[in-house]
Amino acid sequence: MNRITLIDSPLANIANIARALRAVGAEVSVTAEAVAIANAHRLVLPGVGTFVAAMQWLEKTRIDEAIRTAVARGVYLLGICVGHQVLFELSSEMGHTRGLALVPGQVHRLEGPLPLPQIGWNRVQGSGLLFANIPDATPFYFVNSFAARGAEAETGRADYNGPFTAAVQRERIFGVQFHPEKSSSAGLRVLENFASCN
Repeated sequence: MNRITLIDSPLANIANIARALRAVGAEVSVTAEAVAIANAHRLVLPGVGTFVAAMQWLEKTRIDEAIRTAVARGVYLLGICVGHQVLFELSSEMGHTRGLALVPGQVHRLEGPLPLPQIGWNRVQGSGLLFANIPDATPFYFVNSFAARGAEAETGRADYNGPFTAAVQRERIFGVQFHPEKSSSAGLRVLENFASCN
């Protein structure tokens, strides 16, 4: 199983994600050192809270540049929840904030009659590498008020106040709006698929 560098964001539950990655056999290194991130073999970018806070932290620590350097080298990258959202070009949360622009698309509030945030299990129609050996319409655990809709690189879709992008893949860049570390065996399978994809 490949080595995974888990970016040690203060805006995420790192311990749970690290535990889940180790449960699927990955060798996990947790760091917030930009040099180590730039030279990583495989990266996981987690995040909770706001898009704005996540981008401010990434820019302040220069981890945004380190991630771009790693991606340019051809590493595999997985963004989780807000870590998935910041892969996109722009978010309308709290004004307009630019993301890492590694995946085309924008993140907007899931406006509609259902209460926000969305908290709980929601079925995902998924395809591609991350969803290998996972039945279609399998439920995953979400906590979000914002998401992309109809993203160009969409590989997973769910519905809450209308359809939204639950997962993306652009070459070796992956993102999931849900929390795989809280999504039981299906979430572990997503992490295992990421850890073993070539």
